[in-house]
Amino acid sequence: MNDNHRVAFLREFLRDPFTVAAVAPSGGPLADLVTAPVPGVGEPLVVELGPGTGAFTAAIQRRLAGRGRHLAVEVNERFAGLLAARHPRLDVAVADARDLGDVLAQRGHGRADVIVSGLPWAAFAGGQQDELLHAVTDALTPDGAFTTFGYTIARWAPAARRLRRALGDRFEEVVTGRTVWANLPPAFVYFCRRPRATARPRTLVSLAR
Repeated sequence: MNDNHRVAFLREFLRDPFTVAAVAPSGGPLADLVTAPVPGVGEPLVVELGPGTGAFTAAIQRRLAGRGRHLAVEVNERFAGLLAARHPRLDVAVADARDLGDVLAQRGHGRADVIVSGLPWAAFAGGQQDELLHAVTDALTPDGAFTTFGYTIARWAPAARRLRRALGDRFEEVVTGRTVWANLPPAFVYFCRRPRATARPRTLVSLAR
C-alpha cells in the first residue's frame, strides 16, 4: 500500500474515528492470513466488508487472479472511490454491511463462498455486532468461510469477548489463528466455517463508548 493511501486512511480516521476505528491500514502479513480461505481454483464469489483503502482487497485480487467475482461493501464514499480507481475488476458497493443481503440481491448474486471482514468490531455496540453477524451468516453458503480479525492488545476487552461468543453461536467451527506480530498493532484472525442454519440475532447489552 502506497503512502497516498496511508494518508487517505489517516485523514478519514481523523474525520470520522468511530467509523474508521484505526489510524493505519492493516499490513501485508495480516492481509495474507485473513484472505487465506479464498480458493485458488474455480469461480468463487468473495465478499469483502469494510475494505477501507484496500489492504485486504489487493490480497484477494491476487488470490483470485482474474477468476470469480469480488464484491466490496464500503460505507465510506471516499474509500469506495479509491478502491474503484485502484481495482477496475472490483465491484464496489457504497452500503452498510448490515444490508449485505440486499446488495447481493440487487446484483443478482447468490450466497458468497467467502466473506472477509475488515470491520472495526470493537467500535460496534452489541446490537450492531449481532445485526452484522446475522447478515454474514445469511449471505454465506452452507460450507462457506468467514474471516475477521482483532487486535491482540484488546483481545480480552468486553467487545472482543462478546464477538468471540457470538461467532461460536453462529458457526460450527471457529479457529483462532496465530498472532501477526508484524502488524501494527499486532493482530490475530478468526477463521469461521459452516454457518449454523438456526443462527439468529440475540439481544446483547450495549457497551458505552
